[in-house]
Amino acid sequence: MNLLSRVIQYARDIVEGKILACKKHIQACQRFLNDFERMQNNDSPYEFDEDELYRFYKWANMFKHTKGVLAGQRIELTDFQLFVVGNLFGWKDKETGTRRFRKAYIQLARKNAKSQLLALITSYTCFLSDEQEECYIAGWGREQSSIVYNEILSQIRACELLKGKYKDSYGRITHIRSGSVIQPLSKEARKTGDGKHPSVAVIDEFHVHETSEIYDVMISGMVGRENPLIVIITTAGFDMSRPCYTEYLYTSKILDPSNPIENDEYFVMICELDTDDDIKDERNWIKANPIVATYEEGMAFLRSELKAALDVPEKMRNFLTKNMNRWVDQKENGYMALSAWNACGVDTLPDLVGKTCYVGIDLSSSVDLTSVSFEFPLKDGTYVVFNHSFMPEDTLKARMHTDKVRYDLWVEQGWITVTPGAVVDYRFIMQYIKDHAELEKWIIKEICYDPWSATMLAQEMDAEGFTMVEIRQGIKTLSAATKSIRELTLQRKIIHDKNPVLTWAISNAVVRQDHNENIMLDKDKSTNRIDPIASLINAHVRAMLNEDTTSVYENRGIITF
Repeated sequence: MNLLSRVIQYARDIVEGKILACKKHIQACQRFLNDFERMQNNDSPYEFDEDELYRFYKWANMFKHTKGVLAGQRIELTDFQLFVVGNLFGWKDKETGTRRFRKAYIQLARKNAKSQLLALITSYTCFLSDEQEECYIAGWGREQSSIVYNEILSQIRACELLKGKYKDSYGRITHIRSGSVIQPLSKEARKTGDGKHPSVAVIDEFHVHETSEIYDVMISGMVGRENPLIVIITTAGFDMSRPCYTEYLYTSKILDPSNPIENDEYFVMICELDTDDDIKDERNWIKANPIVATYEEGMAFLRSELKAALDVPEKMRNFLTKNMNRWVDQKENGYMALSAWNACGVDTLPDLVGKTCYVGIDLSSSVDLTSVSFEFPLKDGTYVVFNHSFMPEDTLKARMHTDKVRYDLWVEQGWITVTPGAVVDYRFIMQYIKDHAELEKWIIKEICYDPWSATMLAQEMDAEGFTMVEIRQGIKTLSAATKSIRELTLQRKIIHDKNPVLTWAISNAVVRQDHNENIMLDKDKSTNRIDPIASLINAHVRAMLNEDTTSVYENRGIITF
């Protein structure tokens, strides 16, 4: 079977389900088959150059694998790799003979030979062109950029046929005959890159890039090139405010046949687990791992990674993004995925009249939120949670500016109460708790509080007849409750009223872990406010003990826990 036939057969096998693939991978293959059919019918501005595909294949075969179980063996492109490079280099404009695709977005799980493929694409362009090419590897930092650069060096140094045809000096590879260069860049290129004229630019691990500055510099520098190519290659990430996620959404629309967006110059290949796929079902792993999941050592690696993620929930985010290539809206060491929390939200809370609850308070300084959480343990093992926050009126506008959050909107919607002055007036909190207890006939079993700056409040609430429980803010005290809330959320045993302030706080929360895998919220590393979720954890420390739902008035006093 010739190379083009292999590419066509691979695309057909994906579309027909003979090879399991995700929806976007199937769409990419169908796009190729549609384009090939139009070419056969002379109804296309493009043609497929089989000779170019053959040249790339032979170029790759000159080199040896540098890592893994195949280290030392000659590179034989897999059908997946052949499909990618066939699209990038095979499709040509009929009139100009230049490449059809000027951009590529490739999203793969880790360990699927992406550095190897990028190295081959870059060296092929540099060494076989008659023009003076400028090829740049652009990670967010120099260390990331150097990964592909070092892979190129390893490949060409081991190739006897290339000896004497290049030099490696001053952090760049130069092809002696043409003067073409390969150079790794870093984020400093956003300031110094305007003088560059890239013919090939590789944007590596784009999900790490905090801004699109490097990408923008590379694109603007390509204006004078007749046959440019920019390749974005990445795993999924967890920060959906970064430019990579925007690019992911855009390229997903290019693949979607029901979406009117078209871009004939942009090649897209996204390999990911589909939304409803079970991560424990090994049959699904090939969707994100078109190479790793095809051999036993690769499957063993994925099994090991999954086991670690299931044993230590803090590792699950990395498993989902790096190994299953799913975008996860959760920070590094983030407390929990918002998708799980959002799934527990309801429009109307159950009837809580006469129910027993535990109250958690997280007091603030003048610049923070102060939050109160009410937690109701139900007989079926679920917990209903209700949260409210307070903020000083004089600091509201300043906090909106620094935090970049519409606190004023949450005030209008009733999720936050503004108190007069520059410091939260704790009398408002006391009154809020008492009013809800009386109005809703809630039986407040205990009020659980962070002792920092709360002595006076605790004494006054104790004088009102409430049982006050001091929750020490240490990892041994808070770990079980912090883990329990997350586990209950995953089990859909938390019920909440979609409070946006509490949801926002959860999205900000980052945990720290000790050597015994105890965890607690890390206030120093968490971005923005986490007071609402901290107050809920304080309440849960006691609520999770599932004590008898007797009246608070049977047991008064201040307790240290």
